[in-house]
Amino acid sequence: MFRIGFVQNNPKILQVKQNLAVALRLMQGKRADLWVLPEFFAAGYKYESKKEVSSVAESLNGPTVSALRDYSLKHGSAIAAGFVEKSGGKFYNSAVLVDGRKTHLYRKTHLFGNEKKYFSPGNTGFQVWKVKGVSVGLMICFDWFFPEAARTLALKGAQIVLHPANLVLPWGPAAMITRSLENRVFSVTANRVGLERGLRFIGKSQIVSPRGKVLASAPSGSAAVCVSAIDPALAFNKNVTPANHLFRDRRAKLYLNT
Repeated sequence: MFRIGFVQNNPKILQVKQNLAVALRLMQGKRADLWVLPEFFAAGYKYESKKEVSSVAESLNGPTVSALRDYSLKHGSAIAAGFVEKSGGKFYNSAVLVDGRKTHLYRKTHLFGNEKKYFSPGNTGFQVWKVKGVSVGLMICFDWFFPEAARTLALKGAQIVLHPANLVLPWGPAAMITRSLENRVFSVTANRVGLERGLRFIGKSQIVSPRGKVLASAPSGSAAVCVSAIDPALAFNKNVTPANHLFRDRRAKLYLNT
């Protein structure tokens, strides 16, 4: 079995050191092969200027990712988490997958609302990596609104879709159940809670099975930590009925190709 967990926190805007310490403390004493933390879990979300974004932006060797790497090495857990990335003079809404000394990067493809003021669209594409022999892929928050994101990861072999989020729209958790069901993959949404500069985050982090069953969920108004033991091999079964295979029944030549 593979133990996967999420952290749902309530970060304070621009208080990176404090938020990072709280998130790491929430994981202490609990064992998981892979943790998922929210989008911008340590930096807060609703920025009001490029100066604010710049004040919390960092590279892959910055303090946030370095702290996650240290935790991963010490506890033997991989960690997926969102952070504000600065690279080549641009800012990205990014997530890392840290697995010991290995660090993988995803940059958010579909920017939401005012993110377009401050961040460049992601250019990494949707990629799949191995964690302890299990294939996983990243998408961030508003990527859920685009079925192509999870479908691309599933077609590339992902067994688990990792979904760091700062959800404010109410439909996200239900949509991720559909993403799991329509791709026969596990999904883990790690959302945040709290009110930040007038924007309320809905919480409701969850772990969903390939059959659309919610295996673990968090409340809407408080921090939470959940870990579930799953069998990732269940994501290899793409049969909808004995006569229907989810991917072999696709008629890609008839779909719009852009």
